[in-house]
Amino acid sequence: MRLDRLLGRAVERLEAAGSPSARRDAEVLLCHVLGVDLAWLYTWGDREAPVLERARYEALIAARAVGKPVAYLTGKREFWGLVLSTSPDTLIPRPDTETLVEAALHLGRAPVGRLLDLGTGTGAIALAFASERPGWAVLGIDISLAAVALARHNAERLGIDNANFCKSDWFAALAGEVFELVVANPPYIDAQDPHLASGDLRFEPRSALVAANQGFADLCRLVQDARHHLTPGGWLLLEHGHTQAPRVRDVLQDEGFLEVASREDLSGHERVSLGQAAWAGSLGR
Repeated sequence: MRLDRLLGRAVERLEAAGSPSARRDAEVLLCHVLGVDLAWLYTWGDREAPVLERARYEALIAARAVGKPVAYLTGKREFWGLVLSTSPDTLIPRPDTETLVEAALHLGRAPVGRLLDLGTGTGAIALAFASERPGWAVLGIDISLAAVALARHNAERLGIDNANFCKSDWFAALAGEVFELVVANPPYIDAQDPHLASGDLRFEPRSALVAANQGFADLCRLVQDARHHLTPGGWLLLEHGHTQAPRVRDVLQDEGFLEVASREDLSGHERVSLGQAAWAGSLGR
């Protein structure tokens, strides 16, 4: 079978399964199997599909048709221009989280400093920041040893040597340590949220998605605990759901943070809220 016909059949199968991005998914998976880029695929689409690659591709399409995320099928996802290895042990990095990176880079303009990434997963946030601020020492922590191992692998593969990773239950292993910036994309989805039963969320680790107290438990805990791990004038930045910003701002203000504000994602939703430690310092706004 020719490659272009194989691709067309895969698109039809994914459309029938209700995939919202059938053609893109089919293209990505075929390029992954063949080890080529999209330009090659459309230039040489009249070539016959190798037997082994065809069988592997059809297995991947079958998995995608039942909803398995493309990032888990290929084992990679691009974030902030970095190609990261992924696994079902961690959340899939998403474009909206780049809002958090942008806000951290804006606040962390000094040539040196320390940034803590809580619940680092693949290391996406930590590595994106570290790649842009080579003078900073970046630490990513996660309660999952599998996530820590994956983040370390990504750092080594990308050659980013100013980011380190270790196991910790939030701040538990960090007694006495302080940072100019503390960032987190914690669990913030309510356990009853119907979105958990659809899309990629069905396959991602529930512990990294769901929080008690209607999704606010971890957000509130981090606001309360982070103030003890910030340098004078340091900043806490939290990603959250698109309807949660008002309450997160209230919690930051109740805990004594200054300059409390929110930042919008690419869709215009308030996605990140931040506040400065009450003792004013020298870190730029």
